[in-house]
Amino acid sequence: MTLPAPARSDAEATRPGERFSADWLSRREALDARSRSHCLTGLAADWLAGRPGAHDGAHGILDLGCGSGSNLRFLAPRLPGPQRWRLVDHDPALLALARRHGATLRDPTGGRLTVEASCRDLAPVDDGLLEGGDLVVASALFDLVSRPWAEALVAAAAGRGQALLFTLSVDGDWAFLDTAGERVEDEEDIAVRALFQAHQRRDKGLGPALGGDAPGVLAAAMTAAGYRVESAATPWHLAAGEEAQWSLAEPLVRGCHDAALAQAPEEQARLARWCERRLAGLAAGELGLVVGHRDLLALPPLSARGA
Repeated sequence: MTLPAPARSDAEATRPGERFSADWLSRREALDARSRSHCLTGLAADWLAGRPGAHDGAHGILDLGCGSGSNLRFLAPRLPGPQRWRLVDHDPALLALARRHGATLRDPTGGRLTVEASCRDLAPVDDGLLEGGDLVVASALFDLVSRPWAEALVAAAAGRGQALLFTLSVDGDWAFLDTAGERVEDEEDIAVRALFQAHQRRDKGLGPALGGDAPGVLAAAMTAAGYRVESAATPWHLAAGEEAQWSLAEPLVRGCHDAALAQAPEEQARLARWCERRLAGLAAGELGLVVGHRDLLALPPLSARGA
């Protein structure tokens, strides 16, 4: 889920001119790891291991908007070796942190990774952006980008015969849960969600953002480019009363409040009451949260280069 400050995703470090909390990225990493599709990760690993020329050199993995390196840490032990990673982000501090983590990681055979850091923006989509990857990965990125940018990225990667593994793209859904895990929703929640979704579509530096439309737009672009596409729902589940839930749920709710307030400043008092009421329910262990995400894997046609 992509939120305004203080809660930011790894991918939000791609936004020009902003810096984001490594602490928040660390707090959300375990939840990301348990939410994402291990099945799609396995299929990506199989593709890398089986592609022509796979045993002639290292597998190239390109991580767009890498942030502090959560994708690197999750995927390195699960993808075949040897691995050559290229990490792309505009934030030099987070990029340096990700590279340091990469130096401590090993592939499944115990081999060291080769890790290159590239400090640059994600636009334009050019050869310099996509170089160095057989598999292009990104996590929690695509709600921030525009339709033209996403479509250009998919088309360019297809032309290079690259596979794509894009994880944890928000699908626009979120709701509170009761202690039985059932959705709890009233008119105020619906109103705040609508304001939040409108805020998601603001320009984040790459054109009007996709927000919750990202998974559908990506899947359509991948199919149009000739990819074989697999998809999996990967929601965040924070159960009511779950240990350590508060450190994630509290900034999520405050982020939703702040986004809604930015959209409707005239509703300040109403939104403050909503925020206080829902935070109280979370703190008391009476409420949990579910936030919808989706993972997508796109494999080149069997006749494509590198397939």
